[in-house]
Amino acid sequence: MNVTEQGWSEQDQRFEWTAEPEDAGERIDKFITEALEEEVSRTQVQQWIKDGCVKVGGRAVKPNYKLSEGDAMTLVMPEPEELVLTPEPIPLDVVYEDSDVIVVNKPRGMVVHPAPGHYSGTLVNALLYHCKDLSGINGVIRPGIVHRIDKDTSGLLMAAKNDLAHSGLAAQLKAHTVNRKYFALVHGNVPHENGTVDAPIGRDPKDRKLYTVTERNSKHAVTHFLVVERFGDYTLLELKLETGRTHQIRVHMKFIGHPLVGDPAYGPSKSKGVLMEGQALHAAVLGFEHPRSGAELQFEAPIPDDMQRLLEVLRTR
Repeated sequence: MNVTEQGWSEQDQRFEWTAEPEDAGERIDKFITEALEEEVSRTQVQQWIKDGCVKVGGRAVKPNYKLSEGDAMTLVMPEPEELVLTPEPIPLDVVYEDSDVIVVNKPRGMVVHPAPGHYSGTLVNALLYHCKDLSGINGVIRPGIVHRIDKDTSGLLMAAKNDLAHSGLAAQLKAHTVNRKYFALVHGNVPHENGTVDAPIGRDPKDRKLYTVTERNSKHAVTHFLVVERFGDYTLLELKLETGRTHQIRVHMKFIGHPLVGDPAYGPSKSKGVLMEGQALHAAVLGFEHPRSGAELQFEAPIPDDMQRLLEVLRTR
């Protein structure tokens, strides 16, 4: 599957795909639903197809259209309809805040922004209540959100309160100058004290909701790791992201044979020994240049209690 994302314009977002041999015979609505990086329902994709937003070879098709190898697909995603998000008085662990930027320590289990099935209880709902005003670059659904961490990953995340701050922070992420360090508990005894995983990441052809290390239609991805503590069958790592691909740490750790403890998507199907709800991954350090003042800022968040308890069990067994 070849994918090109043109990026947001004021009105729409354009995507292009080319069907690979393994895509032949698949319904186009299913293909697009799985191909989109964001959580978009199949019903929504079907409606876009019916509205003529999707073309194959320049012509409109029906949602049940079966793909052929080489089909060139385009989706011009219309501007999101106005959605009124409700500010909610959800407690936030605010690490830093000024008139431009807010940094929060997100708990495990909290979704970052609204998506089908999660229109309340998200970090965005909490930020809207706390901040009153957030940048609008990412539209109604994701106000202020510059980057994300997974629902079951805890730790530091920055949000922008205005468009100037959003543009500045996004530029730093694109240039890979944001300092992001994580702690992860992984299966197995990692043999090296430190190292680098330099392996491209793309969609898994067996399940396009997941990612894998692949040379085909992939993006450059680099993760540096350092052993912090060993527990025999488990290892605590400090990881530094050089790039920020979706599920990067989870995919890279699986690739080197040391998947994250508790990872429901990339971990072992049957985990013996220690258990955890969601992956044992914590965004512990976040450093960036303030988008207005230029000051160098860096913040740290301690490993959360649930992961800390797991480490104590391993230390005493």
